[in-house]
This record gives sequence, structure tokens and C-alpha cells, in this order.
Amino acid sequence: MTAILLAYIGVFFMVGFSGMASAIGTAICGITAVGSMKKDSSKFGSYMILSALPGSQGLYGFVAYFMISGFLVPEITIAQGVAIFAGGLVMALVATISAYMQSRVCANGIAAMGNGHDVMTNTLILAAFPELYAILGLASVFLISIAI
Repeated sequence: MTAILLAYIGVFFMVGFSGMASAIGTAICGITAVGSMKKDSSKFGSYMILSALPGSQGLYGFVAYFMISGFLVPEITIAQGVAIFAGGLVMALVATISAYMQSRVCANGIAAMGNGHDVMTNTLILAAFPELYAILGLASVFLISIAI
């Protein structure tokens, strides 16, 4: 397996899984929002904000690609290819778990608001915790890009 192929597989994981995780996370929240609108449609703006939060992980995967894109050249070394592959795996795993868990927090907040509870601010605070780990995954790709 050539180094460039290994690097592109890492890019596939980095961008593909991060985007897939965001699509799943935003859909989970959107499904919950539709159910909650049946009970209280006046809070659509809050539902929409919470539904969008798990979308950030896909953006982080895309940003990570730009951090390493300069290394995707035919002259890439095997060490650089392995580093990009490892960064892709890190970003994929962290973003996938982060987006899914964040969507669960947001979906529960949306459901609670639909039932008449005033939990928007608290849900935003709690949803920031899984987000932090996606940011750390992006930071790890940044550090890898500096090291190579």
C-alpha cells in the first residue's frame, strides 16, 4: 500500500465519518423536534438551534482535511501517510461518538421543552460537553499536521 493511498483512506475516515455522524445526529434531533412541535410549535427556533448542534462535528472533519491537505502529494513519505491515516481515525471515532452523544443530549432537551419545561439554556450547557471532545479530536489532527 502506498503512502498516498494510506493518507487518502485517512481523509476518507476524517471527512466521511465526521459528516455521517453529523447527519445522523442532526436527524435524531430533527425527529425529536418534529414530535415536540406537535405539543408546542412556538419553540421551533430553540428546537432548530439544538438540532443543529451535532452538525459541527462534520465541519470539524472538513477543517481537519484542510489542515493536512498540503501533505497529499505524490512525494508523501510512509510516515506522513501513517500520521494522516491515524489522524483520520482519531477524528472519525471522536466525531462519531461526540455527535451521537450530543444528539442524545439535545434530543432530550427538545423533548423536555415540548413538554413545557424551560431547559434551553441548561441543554446548551450540557451539549457543550460532548462537543469539547470533537474539538480535542480536531486539535489532535492539528498537532499531527504540525508534527509531520
